[in-house]
Amino acid sequence: MRIAIDIRNIGKKRTGDEVVFFNLVKNLSVIDRENDYLLLTDRNPEKDLDLRESLASLRLAPNFTVVSLCESGAGKISWNAWILPGYLRRNPVDILQVQYITPLFVSRKIKIVTIIHDVSFKVFPKLIKKTDLFFLSTLIPLSLRRADKTIGVSRFTAQEIIDHYGVAPEKVEWIHNAVADSFRESHTKEELEVVRRKYSLPQNFILYIGTLQPRKNLPALIEAYIRIPTEKRGYCKLVLAGGRAHNFDQRIDEFIKSYSLQEYVILPGFIDEADKPLLMKLAHVFCFPSLYEGFGIPVLEAMTLGVPVIASNIPPHIEITEGAALLFDTDKPEDFADKLTQIVTQEPLRLSLSQKELEQAAKFSWLKTAEKMLGIYRELCNRSN
Repeated sequence: MRIAIDIRNIGKKRTGDEVVFFNLVKNLSVIDRENDYLLLTDRNPEKDLDLRESLASLRLAPNFTVVSLCESGAGKISWNAWILPGYLRRNPVDILQVQYITPLFVSRKIKIVTIIHDVSFKVFPKLIKKTDLFFLSTLIPLSLRRADKTIGVSRFTAQEIIDHYGVAPEKVEWIHNAVADSFRESHTKEELEVVRRKYSLPQNFILYIGTLQPRKNLPALIEAYIRIPTEKRGYCKLVLAGGRAHNFDQRIDEFIKSYSLQEYVILPGFIDEADKPLLMKLAHVFCFPSLYEGFGIPVLEAMTLGVPVIASNIPPHIEITEGAALLFDTDKPEDFADKLTQIVTQEPLRLSLSQKELEQAAKFSWLKTAEKMLGIYRELCNRSN
């Protein structure tokens, strides 16, 4: 098989979608030395340091070739309407792997697989930027009709695709995300302290890491934090780690100011991928209060490290934690505050959660995910022959 994978998100310092494609490609390279892979990007790695470093860390096998279709980036429209279709007409493949949007005017002989990380834009349209919402609302239905197989990153997301878009169940499959190898490595106290100093972190803190978008529900976390009794909260600060660039929730700044929490809530900005495991390991508690997710990779990352986790009781969190983490009801602020207080202050609870999390996290691996995805490619290719 000739398999093309759109890897434009690799090396762009994004969160979940970059993690998925990086680790999928990395593990396909480990398990498949038989088929030919074309990794399609819109930048020149010779000129883009972030991309060059990311590609080097993939340690690609000889049957994986990086192909730059542009020098310094391309817009979504131009990439999907002209650049990618033009390349595929000149260089046909058996399988094309993308995420969300499928390219236009591609031969039906090429089987297209698209990964959908979540459909939050369908469920919470008011929390999405209008330009993003227009783009997704217009192109996602077209893409799902063209895709030969649509992949959800959890059973929940696969069912959401069927329910919201009416896609035939036989055209939908699910995979599970996993965590990078770096989350299973051990680190010295000195290495941990380097990261603490780099991001000016306190000795004890509750950590959130991810995007700072409205659906991440961070104002609710701030409110739950201030409801922890002062004598119990005093030593433990709140760290909200993530970049402000895309669809930043302005209420975060407003809540910090209105509750006079400037000394207690720390926003260190974007966290380098290599630092994430150490940052999480430093945390007293990891909290992920999102209103909607397709999977919730940070929850699994924290569980893999044995960091006590409290998260919202949304379906994908229930699916991946299976009772190993402490989940709160997003409709009950008092439940969030009570459980946040418990996980911060009760050491027996924290130890119990840590042990259960380690056992549950061991069930997930990118190698298993890559094997399942390779099976999907083979099935599609065999069907067309």
